[in-house]
Amino acid sequence: MDKTLATRRLRLAREGENLAAAYLEQAGYAIVARNARTRWGEIDLVARDGASWVFVEVKTRRTERYGLGAEAVTPFKQQKMIRMALIYLTRVASVDVPIRFDVVEVTLPVRGHARIRHLIGAFGA
Repeated sequence: MDKTLATRRLRLAREGENLAAAYLEQAGYAIVARNARTRWGEIDLVARDGASWVFVEVKTRRTERYGLGAEAVTPFKQQKMIRMALIYLTRVASVDVPIRFDVVEVTLPVRGHARIRHLIGAFGA
């Protein structure tokens, strides 16, 4: 992949994560961590919604031409996120707490306003 393209994709992803975090905070969530790293990969956002720990996958697109962001959260990715969440919780809390997996789709068209779609409990553990 061309370095310029990779840089643009990373910038788009970070912008989407920032918008998703702001959206969740406005909705009353407390953002606990961003880009939390585990040996299995990275969790985009870790948040608290009341007593629940929420692990959030953010999918940012310029357009929906090639599908919705949530469609990219495949069963393989879901299983990976579940493993990462359990590893994360063993570090910071008990694994015996309520957890949830959300997906936030952010569409950032070249022209126009950002659109955010929050799928609460997008998949389960």
